[in-house]
Amino acid sequence: MKRIWAPWRIKYLTNTKQKGCLFCRLQKQKRDKKNYIFLRKKYSFAILNAFPYNNGHALILPYRHVKELGDLAKKEREELFDLLQEVQDLLHKVLHPAGFNIGINYGKAAGAGFPGHVHVHIVPRWEGDVNFMPVISDTKVVSQSLSALYDQLIKAQKTRG
Repeated sequence: MKRIWAPWRIKYLTNTKQKGCLFCRLQKQKRDKKNYIFLRKKYSFAILNAFPYNNGHALILPYRHVKELGDLAKKEREELFDLLQEVQDLLHKVLHPAGFNIGINYGKAAGAGFPGHVHVHIVPRWEGDVNFMPVISDTKVVSQSLSALYDQLIKAQKTRG
């Protein structure tokens, strides 16, 4: 039997009693460091994925709880994609990836874990980041803590000119 000790996942597993949308709750709390919200704009925000596929996996979301991009006003949609570009630039500056996967999952059948609040995933990628671990042991290694990456992203924003 394969075992990976991941005590940080207990918050995800035991947080099933909370009602409503996770993204709406987090963005209203105004505890950005605790929630890993690293960029806020007028209509949208960026947050580190608490259960990342790869180091630097972030989500870009509108504040407004809508199901699909077509439900957003033009100004919200434009800002969302401008923020996506800003996050990509920031991740590139901090992590120096060789590329990115960027995607939107509509509906549970498409893999959306939160199908009611549209969000864009951005996942930094490096040459060889898919090594033997996922293939042989169905295990992914993420090499940096969310707190350390959050601090780097905030520092990089302050030094941008």
